Amino acid sequence: MTQDAIVVLAGGLCPEREVSIRSGRRVSDALREQGIEAVLLDVDAALLATLAADPPQAVVPLLHGAPGEDGALREVLDSLRIPYVGSRPSACRIAFDKPVAKSLVAAAGLRTPQSMVLAQATFRELGAGPVLDAVIARLGLPLLVKPTSGGSSLGASVVTSADQLPAAMVASFAYGPVALVEQLVVGTEVAVGVLDDGTGPRALPVVEIRPDGGFYDYAARYTAGSTEFVVPASLPDDVLQECAAAAVTAHQTLGLSHWSRTDLIIDAAGAPWFLEVNVAPGMTETSTYPQALAAAGLDLGAVVQALVTQALPEPSPRRG
Repeated sequence: MTQDAIVVLAGGLCPEREVSIRSGRRVSDALREQGIEAVLLDVDAALLATLAADPPQAVVPLLHGAPGEDGALREVLDSLRIPYVGSRPSACRIAFDKPVAKSLVAAAGLRTPQSMVLAQATFRELGAGPVLDAVIARLGLPLLVKPTSGGSSLGASVVTSADQLPAAMVASFAYGPVALVEQLVVGTEVAVGVLDDGTGPRALPVVEIRPDGGFYDYAARYTAGSTEFVVPASLPDDVLQECAAAAVTAHQTLGLSHWSRTDLIIDAAGAPWFLEVNVAPGMTETSTYPQALAAAGLDLGAVVQALVTQALPEPSPRRG
């Protein structure tokens, strides 16, 4: 590996490992098409020794879930003084915690569904029945239950009746000890990528998501043909503009860098509601971010190359 090489990190041990590897392969191939030496590395016990012994020009973290999005890996890269594409560790921690991110973007003026945050221990201490009754009394139905961290809709469930709520909580706790329960906003689901390659953050074309089964779950996200994507979304121009503004607001409010993806739901009145933000957008064949880049007339490899340039430190002034 030469000093001009770009390392793409993918894999890891999280439940989204396979998705991460698919993202990494696609980005590596796109960089090679630009004539760039791209090295795809998995995250394992040998990684840090490899990076320290043979430092690359920069790293592109495409790990999903906690390993790539909670800021810890980026802290280690900072300690090794290896530049990387994407947000700083502190911003990652904020964005990865869905309730915290919701609170901050709500304070910035974005709509977000009313919600409750419940730890698994709460059910042991107070009893499952009373807690679930309190949830429905406050939020009503339908509901969306999901882990407070993680992605790809793992552990997420739609609840339309009270008898479905216990199973939904169990499914969420399988992926983390704390669950986010929020009112389900029914409408059109969209994803809005944000790109900042040196000229300030700007929204990419809005991607409309039409899953065959009605719920954009893991299978609908990553199984070819399971979801129809419309780019740009078939929404009025004023709604598209509001979606774009919401994504840029979320990106800036949370202090994100280079790229991000904001998930929104558009209600029957045409109002966008913030759901969550992702600091390591998926780059698979069915992911929305590459589709938005293509709709904007941008090449994935060229975009990543530009972001690497942004990530590199400024050269020290010469003395003499």
